Amino acid sequence: MEFVFLALLVLLMALALGSGFPVAFALPGSAVVTICLAAITGYLLEGNVDVYFAQGGPGQWLSAGVTNLRGVYWEVERDTLIAIPLFIFMGIMLQRSRIAEDLLVTMAQLFGSVPGGLGISVVFVGALLAATTGIVGATVVAMGLISLPVMLRNNYSHSLATGTIAASGTLGQIIPPSIVLIILADQLASATDQASSARKALYKVTTGELSMPTEFDVSSTSAGEMFLGAFVPGLVLVGLYMAFILGYALLRPHHAPAIHNDEPFDAKFFLKVLLILIPPLGLIILVLGSIIAGIATVNQAGAIGATGALFMGGYRLMEGKKGTYYPALLAFAALAIIGVLLANFQVNVKNIKSSTDGVVVALAVFAVILLLVALCWSGWRTYKIDNTLQSVMVETAKTSSLVFIILLGAAMLTAAFRAFGGEDLVREFLNSLPGGFWMQFIIVMGVIFLMGFFLDFIEIAVVVVPITAPILLADPSANVTAVWLGVMIGLNIQTSFLTPPFGFALFYLRGVAPAIVKTIEMYKGVVAFIILQLVALGIVAVYPGLVNYLPNRVSLTSDTAPPPRNPQLQFCVEEYVVEQLAEDGAAIQSGLANVRALDLSALPKKLASNTSKGFDSVENAIGLFDKAREAGQAMTVGAVEYRPVHTTTRIIERQVRGIHKEIKELETNLRYFPENAEASQRAALEQLIVELKTESEQLLQGIPEQWPDAYAKFSILRKAANKARMLYRRAADKGYGSATKLLDTLHGTTAFNALESDLTVMREQVEVNEPADMLVPLKTLSGQFRSIEGASKIKSHLSKARRALKSKKPRKEKALKEVDKAIKLYEEQKVWRAKATPVPHGYDLSV
Repeated sequence: MEFVFLALLVLLMALALGSGFPVAFALPGSAVVTICLAAITGYLLEGNVDVYFAQGGPGQWLSAGVTNLRGVYWEVERDTLIAIPLFIFMGIMLQRSRIAEDLLVTMAQLFGSVPGGLGISVVFVGALLAATTGIVGATVVAMGLISLPVMLRNNYSHSLATGTIAASGTLGQIIPPSIVLIILADQLASATDQASSARKALYKVTTGELSMPTEFDVSSTSAGEMFLGAFVPGLVLVGLYMAFILGYALLRPHHAPAIHNDEPFDAKFFLKVLLILIPPLGLIILVLGSIIAGIATVNQAGAIGATGALFMGGYRLMEGKKGTYYPALLAFAALAIIGVLLANFQVNVKNIKSSTDGVVVALAVFAVILLLVALCWSGWRTYKIDNTLQSVMVETAKTSSLVFIILLGAAMLTAAFRAFGGEDLVREFLNSLPGGFWMQFIIVMGVIFLMGFFLDFIEIAVVVVPITAPILLADPSANVTAVWLGVMIGLNIQTSFLTPPFGFALFYLRGVAPAIVKTIEMYKGVVAFIILQLVALGIVAVYPGLVNYLPNRVSLTSDTAPPPRNPQLQFCVEEYVVEQLAEDGAAIQSGLANVRALDLSALPKKLASNTSKGFDSVENAIGLFDKAREAGQAMTVGAVEYRPVHTTTRIIERQVRGIHKEIKELETNLRYFPENAEASQRAALEQLIVELKTESEQLLQGIPEQWPDAYAKFSILRKAANKARMLYRRAADKGYGSATKLLDTLHGTTAFNALESDLTVMREQVEVNEPADMLVPLKTLSGQFRSIEGASKIKSHLSKARRALKSKKPRKEKALKEVDKAIKLYEEQKVWRAKATPVPHGYDLSV
């Protein structure tokens, strides 16, 4: 019966969408109707509202309804969606303030003399607008109104002109910042959690081990990583579009002729181009650059974009009038002051220790006030001129509400789909396909492509991704990242705007295109660009580094780098070590001997001892590495005999678990069986349970007799290999850590010596000043010592002195004793740091 209601759910959704019913209500409506019908049917026929649900049921959901709702939509960590209204506001403001119009006209003049130059300029501007607006409808309408008449007047092919405009308008879905990327990141965040649980369960079933090594886990993704991952593929798509238009123009010049520009290409013209290009390019650099540099989160970058769009709208709407650029110049001056102060001073109210610090903070406050004045000034302009701000806000609210309502409705639909066992059916279908992960991936991408003919990108993202992404990511043979999968889906979803009969970009363009352009010509024009999008999809599939490079580069070089995304990275590193030892083993041993000969007598006993032990660990790690390789090879040889027995046994056990699950469901149905039902029906269920138990016992007898001995023997080999590998890794990490600590300690000597006067003066200040006045200086100085390797004990004494002064009854004598201890330790460290033998040039202690 679950399958019947699952089919009913899909049928209701298809009928609602096909009849033109609003998507925001079609998705949750079909879910609610189907759930209610299943619950009522179960209550009437079986006396249990949950009986026709494969997972849970209304009875369980209602008892924990508030918890479920809060868990899905009220988590503080899931704040990514806040960026959506900010980026929508940015895009609509730039479109309403005619920034897009200026870009199109200027680029057409710049590239017009090149064959196909007008089409290339449309693609170029489409890419710029994609990186600033991200709104497909606004971009297509703007370019259709401005570029299409010009292209038609210059004898451009109707198909090429409309195809170029429609395809360029869709670039906003893959070039960040993009709403679809934010939605995909939000959906993939929960999908990776499910995939991680599924992969751990699979590891337990396959190996019999309770815990899975972390390097085999699935790493999540974020909107920032999606932006970074989609940046290069977006540029690849832009390059394909431009190359196609240029090649088409060279082969058929009468379909895309060059345009003569009457305006001379002099300094005045190029100054005009720069003034029009620099603001949107600057905004792109601020938004994307702040994310890439780790300065701002996606939400903060969205706020930066919205603010920048407001400034740009403020001067564009006042063009040609007195004081056009006053707010923008005021904002630029304020930002320049803030930048200079941050680069040269620590702007913090708590760090005010002198009159100079007070002046710096005052200047920072003044600059922030100037920035707020400029922002309010620009906002007032956009509000008064053509009521632009109000219309933008209303449109932003409408678009954002539509997105969030669809997200809520899709979550309800997905929950109903899973409740009726739909996800299990999809998983079983995909897992039954030959060819492993890549066949599953091709099928899913094909389904998404076909759905794009009928559905919008939001519906596809929030309906298909939660169902299929966990299945794809859980496959241990996949070895793909969540951000790569998200970008691939994003590239695929982008085609939904162009594929007839419901390509939304075609609808937008049809609304502004003149009657001379036939609809069939528009359909013909987008075919080539759909093929180019599929080509880009293939390129990214073959070269995943186009997606993974930037996210990995930014994440793995940050201070809080996550575990490696590639599950095989640890093993790749070890294979690299094998190659290095084979090629440069003698040089490595020689380098180790050189650093072992360093004079460590000047160092403190503990530091010298740890460093010497670290060198021992490095030497030991080389020997342990050979043992780990031998143990790994022994396990590989043993796996040849063990694998067939293991595979046969696990298949039988999996079948037995399925039978036990079915028996459990039948026993549950038997407990809720109506009392007035016929005895024959109850007897039939009991007989079926007996038959299933018999089948289970027969299957268990099919387990090979040698399985216990084979499992025990291989477990010994596997545990030995894991132990050897772990010993090697610990030795290598210990050796590297000791050498790194020594280098950091010696390199911090300059900063250590620079604090001598501050520490000496601190003693006098504690003795003379009031206790409350010394809390901040002591905290600042202890923080400075904390940042220096090897000076933690000095920091500890300064912290104790601060706590003595901070108590209800300040104890100045105790504080002075602690400061004296800190000074004594400082003098001792100063002596041995001065005597410490510097590391000779060319020696690498991390060898």
